Amino acid sequence: MDEKLSRVDPKLLELMVCPLTKGRLTYDREHNELVSEKAKLAYPIRDGIPIMLVSEAREIEE
Repeated sequence: MDEKLSRVDPKLLELMVCPLTKGRLTYDREHNELVSEKAKLAYPIRDGIPIMLVSEAREIEE
């Protein structure tokens, strides 16, 4: 994958929130996902675009 496409602009990340909880998201570089700890969901990033749909998110196990 192109390295530029796998990065998330830190300014954009500050503005984005989980669509379910409206809580903060963190970027997981290893999995290329935006993670909502509160919702225990990880939203995929495809071709540099965050897919912010709960139906597309992966559940995170503790």
